Amino acid sequence: MSTPAALGFRLPAEWEPHEATWIGWPHNRTDWPGKFSAIPWVYGEIVRRLAPGEMVRILVNSKAHEAHARRVLGRVGLDLERVEFFGFPTNRGWTRDFGPIFVRKDAPPAELAIARFHFNAWAKYPDWKRDDQIPSLVARRLKLRAFEPKLRARGVILEGGSIDVNGLGTLLTTEECLLDPTVQTRNPAVSRAELEGVLRDYLGVTNVLWLGKGIAGDDTHGHVDDVCRFVGPRTVVLCRETDPQDANYRPLAENRERLEGMRAEDGSKIEILDLPMPAPLHFDGQQLPASYANFYVANAAVLVPTFNDPNDRVALGILSEVFSDRRVVGIHAVDLVWGLGTLHCLTQQQPAAN
Repeated sequence: MSTPAALGFRLPAEWEPHEATWIGWPHNRTDWPGKFSAIPWVYGEIVRRLAPGEMVRILVNSKAHEAHARRVLGRVGLDLERVEFFGFPTNRGWTRDFGPIFVRKDAPPAELAIARFHFNAWAKYPDWKRDDQIPSLVARRLKLRAFEPKLRARGVILEGGSIDVNGLGTLLTTEECLLDPTVQTRNPAVSRAELEGVLRDYLGVTNVLWLGKGIAGDDTHGHVDDVCRFVGPRTVVLCRETDPQDANYRPLAENRERLEGMRAEDGSKIEILDLPMPAPLHFDGQQLPASYANFYVANAAVLVPTFNDPNDRVALGILSEVFSDRRVVGIHAVDLVWGLGTLHCLTQQQPAAN
């Protein structure tokens, strides 16, 4: 079978036009022990900010789960005309990582399809089988083709939070997440070259930029969306820690050293913009992966996690400059990050078909 790339499909950049954003309405209390009651209201605010620019497609476990979501959304003043519910049960709500990765063919006739990667709860938790079915269920409901890569006769594990693209062929990821042979290994015995081949054939990627490690407290073992993000075809924001005693200082400095020697797919130099880190957040003795890089770019807004920190304003200002065509909105994420993820982790974009 021809690969998606051979057929002209590619993974668009997040800032390209969306048809919809997908989220999974929260229900797993073990993700936010002791804080779950606040989480649906954070989701309500997120949906309220997304809906003016695009449809919001919400995964729910049951009619009762949907009714709860509708009550919350109604109370935050949302017009439900911009919301669609899909009764696809999930284990958790981290839609970035298990949700469908949409690829698009731009040449006429334009077409949307799904690169059907698999999910195994970050190679760490036992409850993932419902989540792993979501891309196939979405493909069937939307009547989209699904292309499933295999390596050594096995489906390929790839979470959406482990990659970031500029839409032109360059992809960011980390060695810690995709190549570690002993800790949370997604695809055992698979080589760097084999993974790059899958990214090329199924996402249209021609240039992979390998950073080193992710940030402290990251339950996923190195997701790039807490570290470094494309904000333009040749521009990235990269988290920077200024305290030499902080656990993130050296890994983030090493990532900067790597990026300074890297190039985009056309050979041009990549512009690096510093994004500050908030002061370390801890809860119940555990460091949390608080990062401004976990923002989400929607049609009408850029949603940015905030942490009651002086650097909130700095991060919002930086992102307002690079996304001057959209409103940059801070979303209070101190409770949300107790689930070990924030805004980008719980959203997944569906590109516009044309």
